[in-house]
Amino acid sequence: MFGQTVTVSSDVMRQFNARDLARPKKSVIFDGDSNGGGIVPINYRRDNFYNALQWAAGLELFLLIKNPGQVFFTSDHPNGAPYTAYPEIYALLMSRDLRAEWIAGLPKEAMEMTTLPSLTREYTLGEIALMTRAAPARLLGLRDRGNLAPGMAADIAVYEDAGDRAAMFRAAHLVFKDGALVVKNGDVLGLTYGRAHRLTPAYDRAIEARLDRYYDDVYGLPRGMFSVPESAIFRDAPFAKVECSS
Repeated sequence: MFGQTVTVSSDVMRQFNARDLARPKKSVIFDGDSNGGGIVPINYRRDNFYNALQWAAGLELFLLIKNPGQVFFTSDHPNGAPYTAYPEIYALLMSRDLRAEWIAGLPKEAMEMTTLPSLTREYTLGEIALMTRAAPARLLGLRDRGNLAPGMAADIAVYEDAGDRAAMFRAAHLVFKDGALVVKNGDVLGLTYGRAHRLTPAYDRAIEARLDRYYDDVYGLPRGMFSVPESAIFRDAPFAKVECSS
């Protein structure tokens, strides 16, 4: 998506080489012992051929996918676009007229390299809900969410239907978290914590002795030092266990 963001990566050399592309001309590069990272600000511009092509490629991909229930809607946050840009992306997927308006202001040479101008598909609100709610829950094996059946996790967003889809998605009418009302008419009423989901798959316990030796040899620390106990997070039930399918 066009606009100001930052790229964050542990690919030190890639970020180092991208310093000249930084907008504004500020960056942070850290190179440590076999590890490091970099933060480089990027302003994706509508008049830039490559940025316009990147924008078109993402939309083209989603509009050519036949079944939105088989994909995840996500972006490389914040490198490609921050989460706050999602409402605009939803609106673009739902309106070919809106896409045409944006395309008209982009480099013609970039648009000629994609099929986006010829794609007339428009996502329905149901398809957006499927791709962003129900399908991810199913694909991740989260059986307690992704639908409105009794007993499911009550993480629910309610929108007032509006022609301006981006504005509609930016300010939900109601948002419930674990059944508690936390947003009304776009205003935050209260804060609540989520939980980190973790898997506990079955495995051959004989590997543990080998893993203990590996951590001792490589890090000089016991393997248990790398686990995060619930007591390290100062709130109740910070983790949720996800049962593995057989």
